[in-house]
Amino acid sequence: MALIVQKYGGTSVGSTGRIKNVAKRVARWQAQGHRLVVVPSAMSGETNRLIALAKEISPNPDPRELDVIASTGEQVTIGLLSMALMELGLKAKSYTGAQVKVLTDSAFTKARIISIDDERIRADLAAGYIVVVAGFQGVDENGNITTLGRGGSDTSAVALAAALKADECQIYTDVDGVYTTDPRIVPEARRLDSITFEEMLEMASLGSKVLQIRSVEFAGKYKVKLRVLSSFEEGGEGTLITFEDDIKMERPIISGIAFNRDEAKLTVLGVPDRPGIAYQILGPIADANIDVDMIIQNVGHDGMTDFSFTVNRNEYEKAKAILEQVKGHIGAREIAGDNRMAKVSVVGVGMRSHVGIASKMFRTLAEEGINIQMISTSEIKISVAIDEKYLELAVRVLHKAFELDQVGA
Repeated sequence: MALIVQKYGGTSVGSTGRIKNVAKRVARWQAQGHRLVVVPSAMSGETNRLIALAKEISPNPDPRELDVIASTGEQVTIGLLSMALMELGLKAKSYTGAQVKVLTDSAFTKARIISIDDERIRADLAAGYIVVVAGFQGVDENGNITTLGRGGSDTSAVALAAALKADECQIYTDVDGVYTTDPRIVPEARRLDSITFEEMLEMASLGSKVLQIRSVEFAGKYKVKLRVLSSFEEGGEGTLITFEDDIKMERPIISGIAFNRDEAKLTVLGVPDRPGIAYQILGPIADANIDVDMIIQNVGHDGMTDFSFTVNRNEYEKAKAILEQVKGHIGAREIAGDNRMAKVSVVGVGMRSHVGIASKMFRTLAEEGINIQMISTSEIKISVAIDEKYLELAVRVLHKAFELDQVGA
């Protein structure tokens, strides 16, 4: 008999009919002898509706009051799901994050979990209840309702699984697992039976939307076994996210191709090539809370150099305006930019023991006439920034070049 935490996304509980289907699925798991904690999201579109209501009242809603409003979406879902379970003759009990209690810091709209009091949940499980806990929310030490930010229900589920030392945390979503890349771009993309936490963390950070990156970080920190499954298909094994990178005798060199369309590049041309210039450029960008991704500083000539970096496209205008303001102070000749960039990455723990991955990637792109503008690497990934118009072509040719369409690859 296993203790399992199940998380159901907004599309999985998007109507009363779907909530009834979730209840039937949960009932089947309990019938097998498992103890269950269920973490549902708000019904699909509900959080957006609530935030839109708040903005009709105030263009810049107070963050504390916004959390009070946004948290109600999950409260509706946990009540409905508990009622659906009761209709099936099962014992069920729902709790908000505050009732559990999920203690967070006071960073409204993007709070982080500090601790979870699992005593009440354990008592209910021992008494034969299915416990339904609201995702996405908690309470700070002053009793204020907080929310964890977009995708926070994933983090709630993983945190509960960690606190309860659950055997597995199952994330039910509208896809049946983690794929080698987006099947909408590459129809031959395959579902992975397993992937390591390291690989999943890179995939999530590089644009794969299957799991929220914070939930993967949390699972890795507390060694919570994760499985991604489909809410709409029965019997599938999904994708297991694990620490074991030797599940198979021969793991694939590359596990997947990740990508992000929302990249923008900024270049500071003709700055003095002196110590501290990178900080003088990026310091004001960091002060504005803008994340920087790839960075390149060219080899200096005649005491001058060029400095390029990428940001999210939504931050492009803000970052460019900051650079224009500090241009004179840092002695730059010109600020240039391109907000139609994309990033493509190959990810795989097999890179540690295989050479030639970068050259194969670069050759494949060159053969298609795709120019690489920036490169960044880690131990298990290589990312390149390219013109956005070549993104889908790049993903397709790299997927084929690394034989990710081959079963057993």
